[in-house]
Amino acid sequence: MVRFRTFTVLALLVVATLLGGGCTSFNRDWQIAANHPVQVSEVQGPWQGFWRSDANGHTGRLRCLVTKSGDGIYRARFHANYSKVLSFGYTVKLKTESVGDSFNFRGQANLGWLAGGVYYYEGHADQTNFFSNYSNKYDHGTFQMTRP
Repeated sequence: MVRFRTFTVLALLVVATLLGGGCTSFNRDWQIAANHPVQVSEVQGPWQGFWRSDANGHTGRLRCLVTKSGDGIYRARFHANYSKVLSFGYTVKLKTESVGDSFNFRGQANLGWLAGGVYYYEGHADQTNFFSNYSNKYDHGTFQMTRP
């Protein structure tokens, strides 16, 4: 049992290190974007807020940097904190649809078997608010963010 716990803790630390490896570049890029005016008619730019699991109640700080990568496609780089100790980052391609002054979006990302596999995202963003549901076979919850 002790050997299994040690392996589990080590595996989680390795995953956190691998997923959080881009933390420095994310922080730099997010800070640069946060210090520049945001065109409020776009979803792109920096966002900050929190994530919450409806399955187990876990929650943490969440930041995101959204950049346009093509016609109706945006790249959302998320950086989340878990238990005030671990942090991780990943990127999701979001297919967007403009609806008046807001955007509806959906996307998916495979975070690997140890992180739960494929996650699905669906939500909307307007000039000041970003809301998304997320789900996979083990977890589901929400992302809620605003402009910094």
